[in-house]
Amino acid sequence: MSTPARTAGKVPDADAPDPRRWMALIVASVATLMVVLDVSIVNIALPQAQSDLTMGDANRQWMITAYALAFGGLLLLGGRVADFAGRKRILTIGLLGFAAASMLGGLAPDPGTLFTARALQGAFAALLAPAALSLITVAFTDPKERAKAFGIFGAFQGGGGAVGLLLGGVLTEYAGWRWCMYINVPIALTVAVAARRFVRESRAVGDRHYDLPGALLVTGGLVALVYGFTQAADGGGWTAPATVILLAAAVLLLTAFVLVERRTTHPLLPLRVVMERNRAGVFLANLLIGAGMFGMNLFMTYFLQVNLHYTPLQAGIAFLPFSAGIIATTTLGAPLVTRFGPKLPMVAGTALATAGLLWLTRLDSASGYTGEVLPTQLLVSVGVGLFFLAGPNVALSGVDPRDAGVASAALTTSQQIGAALGPALLNTLYLAAVTGYLDPRTPAGGEASRVLRLQGFVHGYRIAFIVAGALLAAAVLALTALVKTPRTPADTQPAAPVPTH
Repeated sequence: MSTPARTAGKVPDADAPDPRRWMALIVASVATLMVVLDVSIVNIALPQAQSDLTMGDANRQWMITAYALAFGGLLLLGGRVADFAGRKRILTIGLLGFAAASMLGGLAPDPGTLFTARALQGAFAALLAPAALSLITVAFTDPKERAKAFGIFGAFQGGGGAVGLLLGGVLTEYAGWRWCMYINVPIALTVAVAARRFVRESRAVGDRHYDLPGALLVTGGLVALVYGFTQAADGGGWTAPATVILLAAAVLLLTAFVLVERRTTHPLLPLRVVMERNRAGVFLANLLIGAGMFGMNLFMTYFLQVNLHYTPLQAGIAFLPFSAGIIATTTLGAPLVTRFGPKLPMVAGTALATAGLLWLTRLDSASGYTGEVLPTQLLVSVGVGLFFLAGPNVALSGVDPRDAGVASAALTTSQQIGAALGPALLNTLYLAAVTGYLDPRTPAGGEASRVLRLQGFVHGYRIAFIVAGALLAAAVLALTALVKTPRTPADTQPAAPVPTH
């Protein structure tokens, strides 16, 4: 009997269910799990990687933002390439490329090589993630089977953050941060082999045009924006010529992107998708929440490992309540959306997360895990969990069938852009706050100098957390002002899951 790999060139009966669809589901789920896992695993490894490669404080956030920028900037293009070039083929290319980029990151002799590897990981993730989700949609045509498949897929994504935290802690502590890169290689290669055997090829029909100018403009604009933040933090300040030029270039490139999308016949992001009022509110809130949440995680990692002297494993375990809160809320909170409609859970949840972040304004040198970190993790995780549960119902409700894929991808893209911009902006403000705290103070030396530096770090964290809380408060305002969804059964039907953390 022929395997799918040997009959890849033949067109299967479109009405016949794929006999290997459940194995294909596992392949697609594990592939996307690796993308989610790679975010949390790097958070734990970052302090050790910074010390090993002597990264500057102004540049360390590139280990996170390089990945998020490439992933968010290329995700829409990656989804379209997967649809027309062949979803199985693009999934395999994405997996192999992700493995190669991970190997490069593990071998990196300097920060520049590591940041390049992280950007390449993000670019290949932008290929494999939409390909994997599309394969599930195509393989499961029965509504009941599809709902079950998406439930399994969502469980993999929900567990990815927790697995990454534990795995990152274990690998960083006992094998070194480089193994947080190397671990992707056997996973990606194994999934690529399984995809060849169990996944059926599929392609979309239609006009195959790719909006490369749009992809280059939006990615270039975002990179210029993050570089502008970094330049401001790296001693130049906000009024330095290099900073001003980079920020101005970001505005020009992003403005050009909007103009191109308005005029091109095959836009990367049709503006009709983001201009609808309800959807615009969710996309904007998703960007702001991504910025605040990923920024919080960056500085909480340093507070745990630098100020509280947690080992990487202890830090990974300390983050577990955050992942557990999101998983529990997204799993058990569906009745709230059914009863109250999607807007109230989104607004209330984001307000709860805002309160959780502002709880960290109490941070000082005597703060510990149970008094400040744990309450924040619980409040923020439950709050953003409610948003992640209800948001896709609004963002994907009433979408024209031709825009369903791009709307789903745009939801993930908006969060990834926030994940890139948030840590970059907050790191810039953090460094300015630390410098402003330490410069007027003259330490006596020795232990007194160390204590003063730790106090400066805490002051910087507190400023970063205040701004992160302000970003989430802005998300509350965006949802309140823009989202006007009626409470109808159509609005509360579960949407296809979108990787969120």
